[in-house]
Amino acid sequence: MSSKPFASSADLDEKEQTLEVLADGVYALTAQGDPNVGAIEGEDFLVCFEAMATPAAARRWLARLREHTGKPVRYLVLSHYHAVRVLGASAFDAEVIVAHDNTRRLIAERGAQDWASEYGRMPRLFDDPDSIPGLTWPTATFSDRLTIHLGGDRGELLLAYCGRGHTEGDIIAWLPERRILFAGDLVEAQAALYTGDAFHREWATTTLDRVADYPAEALIGGRGAVVHGRAAIEAAIAQSRDFLDTMLREVGAIHEQGGTLKEAFAATHAALEPGYGGWPIFEHCLPFNVSRLWDELSGVERPVIWTAERDRAVWAQLQG
Repeated sequence: MSSKPFASSADLDEKEQTLEVLADGVYALTAQGDPNVGAIEGEDFLVCFEAMATPAAARRWLARLREHTGKPVRYLVLSHYHAVRVLGASAFDAEVIVAHDNTRRLIAERGAQDWASEYGRMPRLFDDPDSIPGLTWPTATFSDRLTIHLGGDRGELLLAYCGRGHTEGDIIAWLPERRILFAGDLVEAQAALYTGDAFHREWATTTLDRVADYPAEALIGGRGAVVHGRAAIEAAIAQSRDFLDTMLREVGAIHEQGGTLKEAFAATHAALEPGYGGWPIFEHCLPFNVSRLWDELSGVERPVIWTAERDRAVWAQLQG
């Protein structure tokens, strides 16, 4: 493999955004593999799901949303702590910023380092980085479930923790009356999984099992197009599981044989590339994915903090 531009630093082309109205008052904005966001109308307020990387980027999304509703944002729900998902939060003027207990702890532990890391990896997403006022802090957290009553005849929105997966703190948002599931980065729709902060074995088994238990008819993953219909949703979950299972098999075999991280990366790349190599951020993600899984198989329980310097070192070792 030849040397490749670092992460997504060479991906400078703007992606076409698509705003989809999934049901009355339920919206999803997708953008050709860029991070997805969404919104749900309550009787007299909005719940927004994810915050984008900067307030400037978030304001563009809110301008699109305001073409459909002028309701104020009461709740901003953050599926996990990664910078591209949370640093635009100030643009929403939300009364409450909701996340999992673990997400709040992760922001305190590694939020600043993750900000620098993701800015270096994906600079295009950080439109006007000077508009970021600082780290985003949840004002309400929960451990298992939290229900938001939408008012009137709009029913409820359930926020739930399905277990460790993409991070220690991923949550999903479920609209039972509409059968619409916002899955965050636990499921991707034809976009590569990022697992650099993951718990691969739990994600591939119990966590995805719990996600699959929701009888969704529409699923919004962390990246990629909205998925419609049970068959397509089951396929998206199966693809995410297969990506993880393939990594576990390939990295696990080299690790068990006493091989090297470089060998594990090469074997995993060869196994995944035919099926997933054309998906967004595949080459970007894989070195960090394999490095984390190698650590996990070596007994490192919690992910080592990614810094801008560590990113470059791992990239040079595996993609250089």
